[in-house]
Amino acid sequence: QVQLVESGGGLVQAGGSLRLSCSASERTFGTYAMGWFRQAPGKEREFVASITRGDTSTRYADSVKGRLAISRDNAKNILYLQMNSLKPEDTAVYSCAAERALVLTSADYWGRGTQVTVSS
Repeated sequence: QVQLVESGGGLVQAGGSLRLSCSASERTFGTYAMGWFRQAPGKEREFVASITRGDTSTRYADSVKGRLAISRDNAKNILYLQMNSLKPEDTAVYSCAAERALVLTSADYWGRGTQVTVSS
């Protein structure tokens, strides 16, 4: 069982930056494909970004390309999401997810999420 704990959320003005972190309990973190998802009030959860277990490939939702960047540190068991040029529509609860696979297709584990609020 992998436990995922997000941190780094908060309130930021439009145009600002935040870096989210997701700490994993699993020593074999490097064998998991990882991703970030978000859910805004009244909306369904949506995909934000993912990264392969070998850190060889990333994928992004069109709405965040060029502004958000996913990365991982397998030695520290941490997943990151660098968020730049934030917009009010980025406001949501951001959750990290893990799947024991090369590429994230259907997450096996989820964190509880961290709130990101972008003011206009």
